[in-house]
Amino acid sequence: MSTDKVTSPVSPLDRFYAVIPAGGVGTRLWPLSRAAAPKFLHDLTGSGSTLLRATYDRLHPLAGDRMLVVTGKAHRDAVCRQLPEVQDADLVLESEPKDSGAAIGLAAAILHERDPDTIMGSFAADQVISPDQLFQEAVREAIYTAAAGKIVTIGIKPTHPSTGFGYIRSGQVLHVEGAPSAQDVVEFVEKPDETVAQQYVDSGNYVWNAGMFVAPVALLLKHLEANQPELFQGLQEIARAWDTPERDEVTARVWPTLPKIAIDYAVAEPAAEAGDVAVVPGTFRWDDVGDFASVGRLNSAKEVDDVTVLGEGARVFTENSSGVVVTDTKRVIALIGIEDVVIVDTPDALLVTTMANSQRVKAAVDALKASGDTDVL
Repeated sequence: MSTDKVTSPVSPLDRFYAVIPAGGVGTRLWPLSRAAAPKFLHDLTGSGSTLLRATYDRLHPLAGDRMLVVTGKAHRDAVCRQLPEVQDADLVLESEPKDSGAAIGLAAAILHERDPDTIMGSFAADQVISPDQLFQEAVREAIYTAAAGKIVTIGIKPTHPSTGFGYIRSGQVLHVEGAPSAQDVVEFVEKPDETVAQQYVDSGNYVWNAGMFVAPVALLLKHLEANQPELFQGLQEIARAWDTPERDEVTARVWPTLPKIAIDYAVAEPAAEAGDVAVVPGTFRWDDVGDFASVGRLNSAKEVDDVTVLGEGARVFTENSSGVVVTDTKRVIALIGIEDVVIVDTPDALLVTTMANSQRVKAAVDALKASGDTDVL
């Protein structure tokens, strides 16, 4: 009888590595979110966890310590304070923002250099998701689908005809073992107007594009090379030097030369045209916290009267009022007879608007930038 040891095949789950892109300023959440302290560094839900910390904790049961964080050099210290578990070699620091194509592409290239069989999942640091269990179930399905040779996006079943998100049109069920809800992706579509968005929701064939990708790193890089060869070559050069003493020199030289492009355009859309993209619909609650109206929708925050209040030691008095107050000061804020107001109080800037106009905060940031008032940005 043979005594040769039989090795069982490695589970796709054991090949999984989570990547957390922590970028973007979140200008619609100014003056709370700033270039030096973007929204992922804040607790916007009243849960006691920042968005970044909550993202890490949500992924840990799936990936363990197999995590890579991509963020700006300016945020290194804050990220390390919030995520002391992340090793230096797994912290990818951008000297300047280059959009998601470079950020996610570099993470894929580094992981491929270490182990070409890696399955990577990219999950932005600035999203609010619950419950964790439903999210983790969807990611597991996405991992099994990626192991079958697909780039997988996790789409969110729409709860209303949003005009603020891109959509994904799904096709046939793929019948992947371990991923019963995985479907083929027919196309990615841009943000629609309200009439078209309603048609998408009514059809049942569309999900919101939440920017979550799970993919074999080899397949992701294959499409990146085919569609963005200049970006691919630059990322390969950095990745080859990443775990060597030349990392800093090569990164400083190559990174500023890389083209700016979103991962959707660089990889996902052309890969979908080639039939290499699948979608797993997510039934968990998802919010990208794009403005202060979103903050008001998040239930775990403390409420005074009909006003959602965020801020440690907040001193807020309300009477016959509703809306959101976010305070970073000890100033007393009194609201009397005012509906759907948004007040954000910080030591050097005060925002007063309404829930309906909260998407327009970006215009104030643009105007301040144009006038040279960058000290408050």
